[in-house]
Amino acid sequence: MGVHQNLITIHRKIREYEDLYSRPPGSVRLLGASKDQPMERVKAAISAGQRIFGENYLQEALPKIALFANENLEWHFIGTIQSNKTKKIAEHFDWVQTVNSEQIAQRLNDQRPLHLPPLNICIEVNISHEASKSGIDATNLLSLAKFFSKLSRLKLRGLMAVPQHADSFNEQKMEFHKLRVLFDELNAKGFGLDTLSMGMSNDMEAAIAEGSTMIRIGTAFFGQRTKNLTIPPE
Repeated sequence: MGVHQNLITIHRKIREYEDLYSRPPGSVRLLGASKDQPMERVKAAISAGQRIFGENYLQEALPKIALFANENLEWHFIGTIQSNKTKKIAEHFDWVQTVNSEQIAQRLNDQRPLHLPPLNICIEVNISHEASKSGIDATNLLSLAKFFSKLSRLKLRGLMAVPQHADSFNEQKMEFHKLRVLFDELNAKGFGLDTLSMGMSNDMEAAIAEGSTMIRIGTAFFGQRTKNLTIPPE
């Protein structure tokens, strides 16, 4: 199937899960994870009505953002953040979903251009305690969340996680429940978060069941990644 038909199928599943788990219609947004996807597939997604895209690599993202600058798109950075990349991320993205330290938050704040609105932020949490994955430990989450009150050029919107792989629905749901509990705890303390970014193609049902407001879909949307993309030097 092509990108357009894939988008229709994914939206249908989202609506089905919203209804099944008593979520308000339209409460779950779809982020197209366009890492390693060529320009023509991103263009096809835009033509099909997709407006929210996530990129992992700055050097791959910038040409896409520039090419589609007039399309009124929303760009999310969803990759690991290196300190030497924060300036360009702050200048070109609307959201950053992978903030996990005060240092990175401070740099993004200081480098966000004044003519742009505050940069929307999700704190990435390592809910499965996997050494191979980035993200803050849950025990340090409250401290980092409080730090954002000092940063006028950033707006803390929510939490994001990539949990460990789980095959069964119940196991997937248990992992996502950990993030939902943290989300609810912060809101009980007055943080006013509205975004719970969790769930991909293989676990989106469990994520929606546990309250996800944004799922991140890559190959199930765009097709298999193109590993030989020409990436401009940084």
